[in-house]
Amino acid sequence: MTEEIKDVNAKIDQAEEAVKKYASKDTVISIGGYEFTPAKLMVAFTIVSSILGGLYGAFEVYKDYQDMKTKITKYVAPDLSELYKKMELTQQNAEKSVQYTQDIKNDLKSDIRRLENTVEQVERSAKQSQRETSQDVNDVRKDLKALDQAVDKKIQKALDNPLAR
Repeated sequence: MTEEIKDVNAKIDQAEEAVKKYASKDTVISIGGYEFTPAKLMVAFTIVSSILGGLYGAFEVYKDYQDMKTKITKYVAPDLSELYKKMELTQQNAEKSVQYTQDIKNDLKSDIRRLENTVEQVERSAKQSQRETSQDVNDVRKDLKALDQAVDKKIQKALDNPLAR
């Protein structure tokens, strides 16, 4: 086990030396005949990764565009004719209801006018009958008074008549 630890420690030491070698300011890395410092490599890596990210984003947008274009070309509008028919029937029924209500309103107005006229005629007739009845009662009272006076006169005449005793 101690040998394994020594091997791991040795590998860590090697990695540290490699990092120090590339982390130095003076380090120059040669790629394809071009020489780069670590700072230039980092800038180049940043630029390349930005370009690749941009291209990936553009590809995804184009793919979404193509998918949407396919969906739009395959789109079939739903058949709304049944809905339109139902709406038209509902509108016709509403218009009929409005007309029916208007007819009822007009009929009620004419019925009310007729009733008002009938009530006025009945009131006039009742007042006329009351006047006539009052006149007849007064006439009967006068006749009764005259009859009462005539009877009183006959009674008085009979009482005043000495032969009647």
